[in-house]
Amino acid sequence: MNTSNLPLITHSRLVRDLRQLGLTAGQAVMMHASVKAVGWIIGGPDVIIQSVLDVLGPDGTLLMYAAWESSPYDLFQQAEPPPQALLDEWPPFDPATARAMRAWSILTEYLRTWPGSRRSGNPEASLVAVGAKAEWLTEAHPLQYGYGAGSPFDKLCQCGGQVLLLGAPLDAITLLHYSEHIARVPNKRVVRYKIPLMRAGRKTWVAVEEFDTADRAIEAEYTFEQIARDFMTAHPVKTGLVGSAHCYLFEAAPLAAFGARWFEQM
Repeated sequence: MNTSNLPLITHSRLVRDLRQLGLTAGQAVMMHASVKAVGWIIGGPDVIIQSVLDVLGPDGTLLMYAAWESSPYDLFQQAEPPPQALLDEWPPFDPATARAMRAWSILTEYLRTWPGSRRSGNPEASLVAVGAKAEWLTEAHPLQYGYGAGSPFDKLCQCGGQVLLLGAPLDAITLLHYSEHIARVPNKRVVRYKIPLMRAGRKTWVAVEEFDTADRAIEAEYTFEQIARDFMTAHPVKTGLVGSAHCYLFEAAPLAAFGARWFEQM
């Protein structure tokens, strides 16, 4: 990263800004972050995570969307089935070691390797979490329709959690995939693929299906930013700067419910 034109940001500055934004102790918070947007962080990206954890305190929990950097998902979206020789070589998903999807934020891999981190077992929909509710949020993640009922997204809403966009765009709100899954809309797009998992000590290719999260689950033109902005016209959302990053702090359950209604009323 070229730091020459970025402002210097310290841990104490981040803690102060996060508290001014409205982050409080004891919350479960799902974060989407752009490190570059924050500025030149003294101590590196780890300081962002430490600052959030310091504000949340021992009773709080920080989550991030991880997915899987080496997922074979795209192979199964092609017209031709993937060659068996390729599948034979593909490594199985291991929640303890599988790299987080770097496109969603370099911070996710930092959180995945943080002391005490937990990672849910659905490769495509996996989240990583650190804190008091980390184990509960990540355990028993359904493999089928893993963005819906029983998922960490569902549990985040159940426990009154929040969504923090730390310099990330409104279109990055992964929670709205949960809204797609729970919305009562006919003829949603379903995708099917296979994932290599270890079962009884052997690599096994397991068939998975879910509503389409790579394109759109619902037959209409929409963006998550559009839904988020519509939500903000009717609901209070905390906004402010953390370092140099423009940030939003949403209440998860109202946002998810609004998203589901939004889809149902299209």
